[in-house]
Amino acid sequence: QVQLVESGGGLVQAGGSLRLACAASGRDRGTYTVGWFRQAPGKEREFVAAISWSGSSIFYADSVKGRFIISRDHAKNTVYLQMNSLKPEDTAVYYCAADIFDAVYVPGRESRVWEYDYWGQGTQVTVSS
Repeated sequence: QVQLVESGGGLVQAGGSLRLACAASGRDRGTYTVGWFRQAPGKEREFVAAISWSGSSIFYADSVKGRFIISRDHAKNTVYLQMNSLKPEDTAVYYCAADIFDAVYVPGRESRVWEYDYWGQGTQVTVSS
């Protein structure tokens, strides 16, 4: 079992920044990809960003590219999402998830909700205008 805990959410004005953290604990099941997703009220959960185990592969949704930065710190077993130039449309509950990689990689895997094995409880991000 892998447990994920998000932190760092809060209320920020448009144009501001927040840094989210996703801390992992539990049984080491090998390498895994960590993704960030978000879900606004009445909307489907959508992909935000993802990072591979080594950090060599990084993916961003078009809506956040150039504004958000994902990174991984293996020493802390934590993945971060630095969010800059925040917009009201970024308001959502943000979730991190771990994809235990036990299959050959297929492009697009990092953005598919159903590919992820473990999920955190979410952290609220609210951007005011």
